[in-house]
Amino acid sequence: MTVTERVRPGVDAGRLMEHITALAAIGATPDGGVTRLAFSPEDVEGRAYVARLMAEAGLAVRVDPAGNLIGTRPGIDPGAATLVLGSHIDTVVNGGAYDGAYGVLAAIEVARTLAERGVRLACGLAVVAFCDEEGGHGTMGMLGAHGFAGALPPGIAKVLDERGVPVGDLLAAVGGDAERLPEAAWAPGDIAAYLELHVEQGDVLERRGVPIGVVESIAGRVNVSVTVEGVAGHAGTTSMDHRSDALVAAARVVLAVRAIAAEEGVVLRATTGTCSVGPGMWNVIPGRVRLGVEFRDVSADRLDAALARLAGAAGEIAAADGVTVTVEPGARTTPVACDPRLRDLVAGAARERGLDCHHLPSGAGHDAQIVARVAPIGMIFVPSEGGISHAPGEHTAPHHLVWGADVLLSAVLRFDEAPVARG
Repeated sequence: MTVTERVRPGVDAGRLMEHITALAAIGATPDGGVTRLAFSPEDVEGRAYVARLMAEAGLAVRVDPAGNLIGTRPGIDPGAATLVLGSHIDTVVNGGAYDGAYGVLAAIEVARTLAERGVRLACGLAVVAFCDEEGGHGTMGMLGAHGFAGALPPGIAKVLDERGVPVGDLLAAVGGDAERLPEAAWAPGDIAAYLELHVEQGDVLERRGVPIGVVESIAGRVNVSVTVEGVAGHAGTTSMDHRSDALVAAARVVLAVRAIAAEEGVVLRATTGTCSVGPGMWNVIPGRVRLGVEFRDVSADRLDAALARLAGAAGEIAAADGVTVTVEPGARTTPVACDPRLRDLVAGAARERGLDCHHLPSGAGHDAQIVARVAPIGMIFVPSEGGISHAPGEHTAPHHLVWGADVLLSAVLRFDEAPVARG
């Protein structure tokens, strides 16, 4: 039987859309968004719904110590490594219905389609809903994926979220076990590959009119705290030529950050996302400003170059404006390349379905980049209308969602016929 014969007609489109709609109703907000923060009652309810779907797909369901919801089915070859599919179901506050959740539900639909058609893979199959991808209530984010990859920092169970709740207590609320976190880790040889289907969260595919994205790499990022120290003073009595206005200097820093990506092209993305002004009064010249800056790129070297460029710009601004500017790099995520053989496999799966594809990087972070520490990874994108994500307006056309699931199904079968050995 050929691959095409095994794959057609594809997933059950109506069932997939029904499940996406049902999960979106859990945590639905009045303006059409979804708030399903990790560890919240809505998250617990959503996880229960997804666990039921996993069981209906013939998967054996469990929760690992890191809070990951996992459904598995053994393969024909008991010694074969496991092909893992998945994403996450938690959201940001007032986020969208598709980010993460689509990848989990499509993976379950693929598993169910295989079971209903009596197709048993040679390799084992696992579908994972990773715990706390979004970093709800100020947790580290991608918590479950770090546990899955054996990469959780020491003492994480005692770390408090922004409400003062220990991570260990959060995990217990969803069936995890902080005392057994090392047991959540999969050994490198246990995972044959990881495939994640996701909405693009950008507008590249939509602008190009292409239904399938083959992700080449996932951007890394570095957070930077910038503190500008000037001199606070009376807004009515301090002359304009005798001011050391921290906010004016900070505005120049914001423009410099933008230029590092937009004009200079040092990195793909540069953003100033937070600004705190002190003393924060209308009639007082700002004496201190704190900025939160983020750089993203698929190259670690370019991230380093952006940091160096920001430090240089900070020195120039400080000298010109009579202030001090301190640049402190913070948390950093390493860029990750998708496995080239998995990229080829996904492109072949799209062609098999008669669908055009486009190779592109991911500017957003995903569980896949953490799983890459222990397995080869591949990602499939489908278009996001208007490039909107993490907002109520997040939307992907139903036919694109179904086509993406069909490509994932084809990719799974192609992988099973010619497994990608980790090199």
